[in-house]
Amino acid sequence: MSNPTGSRMFDELEKKSKPLPKLNSKAPEFTPGLRATASAFVPRGAPINRAFQPAPPQKSIPSISLQSNIQTLDNKLANLSVSEQSSVDPVSTPKAVSISLSGAATPSSTLEVTPAPDIDTLQTVNSESSIAYTNTSESTPAKQTPAPEAESEIIKKTSAPVPQQKFEMSQEEEAQLLNEHFKEHYNVIFIGHVDAGKSTLGGNILYLTGMVDKRTLEKYEREAKELGRESWYLSWALDTNSEERAKGKTVETGKAYFETEARKYTILDAPGHKNFVPSMLGGAAQADVGVLVISARKGEFETGFDRGGQTREHAVLAKTNGVKKLVVAINKMDDPTVNWDKERYDEILSKLTPFLKSAGYNPKTDLIFIPLSGFTGANVKDTDRKVAPWYTGSSLLDTLDGMNAVDRKINAPLRMPILEKYKDMGTIVGGKIEAGFIKLGMKLVLMPNRKACEVATIFGENELEIESAIAGDNVRVRLRGVEEEEVSEGHVLCEPKQPCFGTTTFDAQLVIVDAKNIITSGYGAVLHIHTCIEEVVLSDLLHLMDKKGRKSRKPPQFVKKGQSCIARFTSTQPICVEKFSDFPQLGRFTLRDEGKTIAIGKIVKVISPI
Repeated sequence: MSNPTGSRMFDELEKKSKPLPKLNSKAPEFTPGLRATASAFVPRGAPINRAFQPAPPQKSIPSISLQSNIQTLDNKLANLSVSEQSSVDPVSTPKAVSISLSGAATPSSTLEVTPAPDIDTLQTVNSESSIAYTNTSESTPAKQTPAPEAESEIIKKTSAPVPQQKFEMSQEEEAQLLNEHFKEHYNVIFIGHVDAGKSTLGGNILYLTGMVDKRTLEKYEREAKELGRESWYLSWALDTNSEERAKGKTVETGKAYFETEARKYTILDAPGHKNFVPSMLGGAAQADVGVLVISARKGEFETGFDRGGQTREHAVLAKTNGVKKLVVAINKMDDPTVNWDKERYDEILSKLTPFLKSAGYNPKTDLIFIPLSGFTGANVKDTDRKVAPWYTGSSLLDTLDGMNAVDRKINAPLRMPILEKYKDMGTIVGGKIEAGFIKLGMKLVLMPNRKACEVATIFGENELEIESAIAGDNVRVRLRGVEEEEVSEGHVLCEPKQPCFGTTTFDAQLVIVDAKNIITSGYGAVLHIHTCIEEVVLSDLLHLMDKKGRKSRKPPQFVKKGQSCIARFTSTQPICVEKFSDFPQLGRFTLRDEGKTIAIGKIVKVISPI
């Protein structure tokens, strides 16, 4: 079971990052239309035409500070800051200095609402008492200038990655992109315990927004009735394969599109069973906002929340994967055991709110609770005051439309992690564009194997061909110059002059959230980072963080549940990563072992990028 407190370590780091300056002040700002009926998040239409400016390289080891206030959870980790060493430093060796550890953390034994003090009371690292890496060489790999034909040939593996610099875009190009993509794209992940009604709710949304016509829905209803699954027909709009329809359980993260007056949306329907958490993590890595679906039916809520269900783990993993806003859909309010009872609704809120608060969500700004019925559609597209006169808030779709615009890094170097691939008149890859943009005919490079390729076709919503796509869009791209077997899930499409890092070694700040035994050097686990799943080994424990945030000068021999440390990881195959401060989406990760989330972390240094 995951400890919710570790998830907040990412939030304040992003808040402390310097705002991206405008690249072109004359370009129109991307401001989606917002509905005035939304009740919670006040939209501000954050501009997206910003220039990308990565953190400047420094010579010192990452200095990590964490401060907490247990009484005021909103201010926890308020002083989190990271100053990193250059991303291209060679492998460095920690200098062993004999000094005893002070204030070793006491692990938390259970996943309770109250945050674990050993994580929340870490103080600022004192630079006088911290130990710095002693590099065997201070030099960095020289920048190599590729030949003019490098874009049409495979990039030489001996060349070092080009340091990330300001990414330039012409005024005409920027204005054209903003004009083409005037309506913002939001990626929404549906999470929650199995049988909470996620797929049914998603299917009804597709019907209510006109993405599934009545004739198709009637066909699903007839087929479901023949199988004795009459109440499942709405979910068939998302659960498309025969196994999912027969068992009534989502196995892979489903994907569908719909559109409102304000935005375009991609639904990411995550599986609720504990055996399919890795699939859920892949969906959460693409999401901008989460919809936590809760069953109000008597017994089902208790099973999913109180008895080791996936409600808790899904909420925590969504937070650690960068989902900052959560709409809590209290589903099945029409069930005979509930019958739109306000007392049942309030009971669920009283149990969920403290837990979600401990997981890092601010109840006033990050959470919205909506009673609804995914089966009947009440309070999904429009509010139904007849069934719930006591509810005065907005419907689910109005709430989503009213959320703040996401600050997209359109002017940053392209980063598109590959989630899927297949062959159809060429090699087609799919995923979410995390930064930058793509256009037809654009020259790209596939990392980490440095395979040059070209954009032949771009497929947007509903498989329609489009000329360009920007950060936030979930698209499929047909590539020219690369074969399907040369692409793997977890590879990243990049801009050739500023590709992402491919490496087999990196340093990370780690929080152990669940471990039966102590963890030592040589411990192996499965790394989940963006769309990549790779086995890694914790090769070295570099520093232990005590309650006051001080780093040990002597490397610890082991770490255990509840402790925070800085560790070095190695992988057999090169993986695409970035420092968390440069690209949070490619710098945060989860470690899992034996079906459990063991730790969460963020990359602070990339060692010997290839």
